[in-house]
Amino acid sequence: MTPTNPLLAATFAPPVMEARRWLDGVTFAPDRPLLNVSQAAPVDPPPEGLRRAMADALLTRPEAHLYGPVLGNADLRAELARAFSAGYGGSVEAEQVAITQGCNQAFCAVMASLAGPGDQVILPTPWYFNHKMWLDMAGVETVPLACGDDMLPDPERAEALITPRTRAIVLVTPNNPSGAEYPAALVGRFHDLARRHGIALVLDETYRDFDSREGAPHDLLTRPGWDETAIQLYSFSKAYRLTGHRVGALIANPARLAQIEKFLDTVAISPSQPGQIGAVWGMRNLGPWLAGERAEILARRAAADKALSALPGWRLKSVGAYFAWIEHPFAESSADLARRMVAEIGVLALPGTMFTPDDDPSGARHLRIAFANVDAAGIGQLAERLGLLRG
Repeated sequence: MTPTNPLLAATFAPPVMEARRWLDGVTFAPDRPLLNVSQAAPVDPPPEGLRRAMADALLTRPEAHLYGPVLGNADLRAELARAFSAGYGGSVEAEQVAITQGCNQAFCAVMASLAGPGDQVILPTPWYFNHKMWLDMAGVETVPLACGDDMLPDPERAEALITPRTRAIVLVTPNNPSGAEYPAALVGRFHDLARRHGIALVLDETYRDFDSREGAPHDLLTRPGWDETAIQLYSFSKAYRLTGHRVGALIANPARLAQIEKFLDTVAISPSQPGQIGAVWGMRNLGPWLAGERAEILARRAAADKALSALPGWRLKSVGAYFAWIEHPFAESSADLARRMVAEIGVLALPGTMFTPDDDPSGARHLRIAFANVDAAGIGQLAERLGLLRG
């Protein structure tokens, strides 16, 4: 066999794909169909107007079939800069924005510009597994920062982990997998910490459109020289149901974008043209529709909070955006429990072990529930089925 990159071989298999394989050979009764709460992605298509705009562009705009600028189309970069300036009360210029093939690529590009083999990046745990996978494959050491019982990371504990090899701290808010919304003051403290130590604060806000709070979730973009420390990531996939078109974004210092451009040019050359066309149309035309989507997700959050909090023996630790992080009452590991749930109660969820280091016992005690594609009635059914489990 030809050689395999040992860094690639050493990281784990994609968790969502692994969980899907648990369905092989399993049949579900018509009166108890599968409840899939394993993946945080909308399954419905975008609104018809957005689809028509994309279809019309494919028929009438020759540039829709060509390579575009590596850092993204000028109109979408400008539109996002305007939206973030207005939404955060700060100042973002188009030259501080890059468009990427999804938010995962934005993270990879940022990390490629920040850290190399032997460097360190601090990730709060439970972490988003794709972040850990990329750092593994890049030879960057992931330093876990355990969240407290409130599922919030502590800047003082983070400071104790900083070494001369530390290049960045990564925060995800609203959080994947826990759903926790990080208070603005906490985000600000992490920014101050990163600035003091001359490292980057990378803020992944993939789920910002479904934050339950009104107004700006933090004040970083109002701070003088914010782009010397802060780097923000964003995804259009959840807001406009563009998951298959792969459109993400990052906001950073133009000097960093010059380095990031090298990475993006060698990976995808340029972002998807149809996806960018859809994203800019959505930003200009779907404000009220997106507000309705947010209201529906918040209603499902409330339903999940109520139903899962009432489960005897279970403990709901955090809920927000698309997610609930819940502690189960059984002696077995969540890695085994999650597989047993498929056959016994027809529920596919991801175990906490997929979001924590191997030596962290908290992973074995928790499950992530992704409820974005389950309505309030379905969430009630989910709780009923979880209540049927026995140790």
